[in-house]
Amino acid sequence: MKYQFRYGAWGMGRGQRDKGTRGQGEKLVVSSPHLPISPSPSLTPRLSSFFILLITIFLGIGLVSCGGKSPTVSQTNTPDSSDQDSKLTFFDVTLEQADEVGRPIWKVQAKRAKYTKEKQIGQAENPYGELYQDGKIVYQVKADVADIEQNGKQLFLKGKIFATDPKNGIVLQGNELEWRPQEGLLIVRNQINGTHKKLQAVAKEARVKTREQLMEFSGGVIANSVDPQLQMRTEHLNWNIKEEKIIADGPVEIDRYKNNKISDRGKGNAAEVNLKTKIASIQKNAQLDLLDPPLQIASNSMTWNMNAETITTNSPTRMFQRVEKVTVTANQGEMKIPQKTVYLKGNVNAVGQRSQSLKSNTLTWYLDNKLIEAQGNIVYRQIDPPLNFTGETAVGNLQTENIVVKGGNSGGRVITEIIPQERANRQ
Repeated sequence: MKYQFRYGAWGMGRGQRDKGTRGQGEKLVVSSPHLPISPSPSLTPRLSSFFILLITIFLGIGLVSCGGKSPTVSQTNTPDSSDQDSKLTFFDVTLEQADEVGRPIWKVQAKRAKYTKEKQIGQAENPYGELYQDGKIVYQVKADVADIEQNGKQLFLKGKIFATDPKNGIVLQGNELEWRPQEGLLIVRNQINGTHKKLQAVAKEARVKTREQLMEFSGGVIANSVDPQLQMRTEHLNWNIKEEKIIADGPVEIDRYKNNKISDRGKGNAAEVNLKTKIASIQKNAQLDLLDPPLQIASNSMTWNMNAETITTNSPTRMFQRVEKVTVTANQGEMKIPQKTVYLKGNVNAVGQRSQSLKSNTLTWYLDNKLIEAQGNIVYRQIDPPLNFTGETAVGNLQTENIVVKGGNSGGRVITEIIPQERANRQ
């Protein structure tokens, strides 16, 4: 025997139904292929009583369970007799919900589900759902087994959930899903794994603002981009899907890879990576450590162009060569990584391992050759032997204290100051 009953999205209230009037969109079908087509007159009263009783039972169950909500429940087999009165098992279940103008906001189907008064629907096997915005699908949802709950404004699923954005190709995997259609907000929680052709991320929670095409990852976020090959680690990460930007608004660590090996490491209190242009901007206590050449760059703000292989700082910067123990500070700086060359300007001050120093207006630092070229207001000072030079240009190796200072093209003279030992000791 086969029974099917269905409640539409716009059914009337419980009070109206109690008076014997079915709400708009409600449909109740009871059929049995085993009944004779033309029952005899003696069977008609008993069959009529049977149909009235059966309709009354199922309509009563539906009214108590739905209470004016808008799920659609379809059954192709009788409920399990072992279940309690408040929990019934159905097959080929469909849950639907619409907005105030009749457009769908979600639809969930399951092969088998336990329907309860308390949660509207309980555990469902192989559920498949579609989440809608303005009548269009924004996410498709599936699971092996899931607990489903809906209250008319929100939809909840618990289980091993897969949510797919058919437009952008994003797949979110987690153990809890919440859909808030009025806010245009999809939340996936508990061991999040997000995949896309350009970005993969793990986190504790992901919030998707479907209208703005923004995704927020939070809690132990690890994001890996394919091109450029980067890994970002932070507690909160925003992904602007449309503009292809990933933004960390808190402390973040960034690893860059070449041939699957780390080549550079950066960190700061904020960062933004443009996946289109392959340019990263690191802000607030920004630091970048290059492995080849072995150079550390620190500034309050820096731009890292991974296509051009350059690093630019437009605020006071400090560069430290880890092998030669040479430190250079300046108002601005630029590093060309393939050429292993640094350009600095504005209050440049280079200090060697033995406290020898060179001050200038600008400085070019050839890291491979360990050579510096400085221009403008040169002041060179060394401790042993103690002496000072001033001039207009300087060329040499600061680490070996082999520096040539010149007066410049204007005929200026080089001034050499030899510091007596007693004075040097006082200094």
